[in-house]
Amino acid sequence: MEIYIKIFEVIFPVFFVIGVGYYLGRRNPKFDTNFITNFAGNIGTPAMIFYTVTTTGITLDIFIQYFLYSILMIGAFAVIGLILLFFLNKDLSMELPPLILPNTGNMGVPICLFAYGSQGLGVASAVASVIILFHFTLGVFLAKKSFSLDILIKSPPVYAIIISIFFLFYEIDPPIFLENTTFLLTYATIFLVLMSLGIALTRFKFSLKDSVILSLCRIIFGPIIAFVIIYYFNLSGFAAGVLLIQAAMPSAILNYLVGSMYSPKKVVDSIASTIVLSTLMSFITIPIVVFFALKYFN
Repeated sequence: MEIYIKIFEVIFPVFFVIGVGYYLGRRNPKFDTNFITNFAGNIGTPAMIFYTVTTTGITLDIFIQYFLYSILMIGAFAVIGLILLFFLNKDLSMELPPLILPNTGNMGVPICLFAYGSQGLGVASAVASVIILFHFTLGVFLAKKSFSLDILIKSPPVYAIIISIFFLFYEIDPPIFLENTTFLLTYATIFLVLMSLGIALTRFKFSLKDSVILSLCRIIFGPIIAFVIIYYFNLSGFAAGVLLIQAAMPSAILNYLVGSMYSPKKVVDSIASTIVLSTLMSFITIPIVVFFALKYFN
């Protein structure tokens, strides 16, 4: 019974805040989320990366280890995604990102925080850092079928990752004022992005026919791939549980934002459908994954 109470304690805060956002979005369809997007992208996410990597006790070895596991996870999913898109006669490039880039930041990080505390937060950020990098590199490349270094150079989260690794490498303790500031920004960001996710769910138009298979693929094969990696590399403890939870996340909303800038409308609509459906499905699958994570990797 204790584990079910723990699952409720982990899941309820996240889904409740998403529900608040959904309520606000339904009540006011013109609710402006540009502030949240700009704040999270330019200030909140960099602060969250720095705080979670430098103050949660994660070591450089663990950060690099799970950074690489995340890349391996994305690569494995890319193979499955390409095969699925080929049989569905979908665009192999533009429609791949929502399958390989999950919502490890908006949903994964807070769920891992509530499941494993600050120690889980550090590993969760290592995984989320990979996804962020891939959004602004591989994600853009797949969406526009060409690569632009300018996007990477102008991305504040990229610099936050570099600075955080510098602190880890030289084992530098951040000043208290910087730790406190990034702490406040981190938790403010978690709340705002979860609420914006709920608002976004009221605005996306989606088609069941086009995306139900892709959505099922995202939320089912993600944990399976993570479990294979955990088994093959003999991973254990909370870090393995974090990897499993992060792999179970639905498609990231950032896939839609990148796609809307570079891909045709038909492809963007398909991406939006996958994001909405995989997110709705994850309300059922995530508690199950969290159950296994807490039971076997604690």
